[in-house]
Amino acid sequence: MLRVSARVGIPLQEIEIKAVRSQGSGGQHVNKVSTAIQLFFDIRASSLPEAVKACLLERKDHRINEDGLVVIKSQESRSQEANKEAALARLKELVAGALVVPKKRRPSKPTRAAKERRLKGKAIRGRTKSLRGRPSSSD
Repeated sequence: MLRVSARVGIPLQEIEIKAVRSQGSGGQHVNKVSTAIQLFFDIRASSLPEAVKACLLERKDHRINEDGLVVIKSQESRSQEANKEAALARLKELVAGALVVPKKRRPSKPTRAAKERRLKGKAIRGRTKSLRGRPSSSD
C-alpha cells in the first residue's frame, strides 16, 4: 500500500511498474541493463475517492494523458530500486496535491486611507504630466 495521507492510500496492485533501458550517455552499461522505471497508474480504475479522481483528471499535467493514465518515468539513478522509489514518490506527490482543497477567495475592499493615497498619487502624476505639454498661447 502506498500511503498518500492518513485516509488515502493506493494499493500496489493498481500500480504497474516496468523496467526499461535508460536514455543518454553511460557507455556499455546503459545498453545492457534496464534500470529506468516507467510507472503506470489508471486514475479512473483506481480505488481513490471520487473527488480526488476528479481533481486529478482536471489537472493540466503532462504526466496524465487524456485516458486518465498517469505515466511517470524515472531514470535519475543507476539503481533500478532507487528509480522505483523515486517514481512512487512522484506519484504520491501528485495524488497528495489533489487532496489539498484550495481556499475560497474572499474579495476584500481597499481601506479609506488606501483610496486616498491612490487618488493623491494620481493627482500628483496628473499635474506632472500637464506640465510637460506645450505652453498655451496665453503664456
